[in-house]
Amino acid sequence: MASTYRRRFGDRKEGRLLRSLPAFNKFIPFIMPQRNDRYVHFEDAMEISAVDRRLRALRVEGYKGIGMLHFFIACHIRAISMLPGLNRFVVGRRIYARDNIEIVMTVKRELSIDATETTIKVVFEPTDTIFDVYRKLNEKIEEIKTNDDTNGTEDFAETVSHFPRFLLRAAIGLLRVMDYFGWIPQSLLDVSPFHGSMIITDLGSLRLGPVYHHIYNFGTLPIFLAFGPKRHAYELDRSGNMVDRKYVDVKAVVDEGIVDGHYYAQYFQAFQYMFLHPEILEAPPSKVVEDIF
Repeated sequence: MASTYRRRFGDRKEGRLLRSLPAFNKFIPFIMPQRNDRYVHFEDAMEISAVDRRLRALRVEGYKGIGMLHFFIACHIRAISMLPGLNRFVVGRRIYARDNIEIVMTVKRELSIDATETTIKVVFEPTDTIFDVYRKLNEKIEEIKTNDDTNGTEDFAETVSHFPRFLLRAAIGLLRVMDYFGWIPQSLLDVSPFHGSMIITDLGSLRLGPVYHHIYNFGTLPIFLAFGPKRHAYELDRSGNMVDRKYVDVKAVVDEGIVDGHYYAQYFQAFQYMFLHPEILEAPPSKVVEDIF
C-alpha cells in the first residue's frame, strides 16, 4: 500500500478514507450511526470432512496443535485477499479501508475457572497461508501463556479502573471523541481489543455451541465470528447411501455498513469452497485484490 498510495488528509492511522464509494453507501453511517444499528446475523454449518483429514495429516507432519481456529483465520485472510471490502471499517460516520489484517481473540492462560484471560491481536498479510497463521498465532498465544505479566490492554484497563466513576465515564467519553476524529495514539490502537478486522472465538474448545455475539459500538471491529465443536451427521449421498459427515456450526454478527448483503454472501460462499478444498490455503494467493479508492 505504501508504494501505490500517498496518504491524504482525512485518512486515519490504521486506514485510508474511501472517497469513491457510491453516495448511498456514504449515507448509511448517518442513517444508522451505531454499529449495533447495522448488524446482521448469519449462521451456517460448514462441512469439515476434508478439512479434518488435512489437519490430521499436517499434525502428523509436525504442525502440532494445528486446528480449526487456524483454519478459520486462514479462510478469513484468504477471503480478504479476494474481497477486500471485508477489511473496511466505519468510524466517525465515514468508511475506511484498513491497512493491514488484525485478528482479535480472547485467550485464557490456562483452562480453569480461576485462570485469568486477556485479549490478543495478531497482524496478518493478505498473502499469508495457513502455515503463516499457525506460526504467528501460536507465537502470540505462547507469549501470553508463559508470561505472567499483564499486556498493554490489561495495563490500560487496570489504570483507568481506579478512577472515580465520574472520571472514568469522562475518560471513556474522551476516548470516543478521539476515536471519532482519529486521534487515538497508535500505541493504544495496537492493544485495543475493539479495533481490528475481526474478532473470533473458538467455543468448540469449551465444548459449547456458537453464539451470536454483539459487535461493539466503540472501536472499528466489523465482524464477530464464533464457531462450535465438531459434530457428526448421518446423511444420504447422491446415490442414496448413508454417509457420516462432519460439521462445525458457525455464527457471525457482521456490520452491514462496510459492504452489502451480496458481498457478505460471496464471503461465506468463499468459506464453503475453502472448507471443501483446504489445500488452497497452503500456498499464497495468486493475486491480491486491492480495495477501491
